[in-house]
Amino acid sequence: MISGSTTEQSSYYDNLEDMSVKDLLVNMNNEDKKVAIAVEQSIPQIEPLVLEIVKRFKKGGRLFYIGAGTSGRLGVLDASECPPTYGVPDHWVIGLIAGGDGALRKAVENAEDDFEQAWKDLEAYDINSTDVLIGIAASGRTPYVIGGLREANKNGILTGCVTCNKGSQVAIEANYPVEVVVGSEFVTGSTRMKSGTAQKLVLNMISTSVMVKLGRVKGNKMVDMQLTNEKLVQRGTMMVADALQIDKALAKTLLLKHESVRSAIEHYRREKK
Repeated sequence: MISGSTTEQSSYYDNLEDMSVKDLLVNMNNEDKKVAIAVEQSIPQIEPLVLEIVKRFKKGGRLFYIGAGTSGRLGVLDASECPPTYGVPDHWVIGLIAGGDGALRKAVENAEDDFEQAWKDLEAYDINSTDVLIGIAASGRTPYVIGGLREANKNGILTGCVTCNKGSQVAIEANYPVEVVVGSEFVTGSTRMKSGTAQKLVLNMISTSVMVKLGRVKGNKMVDMQLTNEKLVQRGTMMVADALQIDKALAKTLLLKHESVRSAIEHYRREKK
């Protein structure tokens, strides 16, 4: 095991190859149950980070994620889901992965070991002091992430991180560290498992909380979602119909005309005054 690294501790389970499929599934599930508890314990770290992100968005700032491997993919995933879910521009939340977009599908050798590359990637987006940078690294020792956070700090950019080791270098570099210690993995060192699940939960919490506080959710509805397929058109139709107490046919007509649930509701109510 790597000294001081919880994510590299040996699994509580051994001789996995001798387990039945049911035992494998049950034991993995037992480990997964620990993740939500670990995330809950990190809420006091997540809250101030969210509050700072909201402040900067209101001043025209953006949110950047950087990471390598699974961590990088999770950041790109969260960023890519914000525009269709909340109707925000693509440049509001940006995810960058070590090795570039090609690394989303196939590992890029040694990409995460470069301390300088993350900042080069961020400079391409003209990152500045109104923005926020969150480094994602289960181990907390990824050079790509550490280097990016260091340079961001030098340039007056607010930094946060999501890591699964306590007191890691990534956490030391971040102004607002979020440390979700989930313990050893079912398969020793395989941080795509519990650690990856924990990171996904935290990123969900961060981006969702930010979007709610920016007014992108009304009640509990995604009123600004993009109508990119028939399922979403149907969902939006029901939302308009319920909000205005009108029939589905009229609701769909309004939705398609105004291109969002929010706009459809607002236009209808204005016309009825």
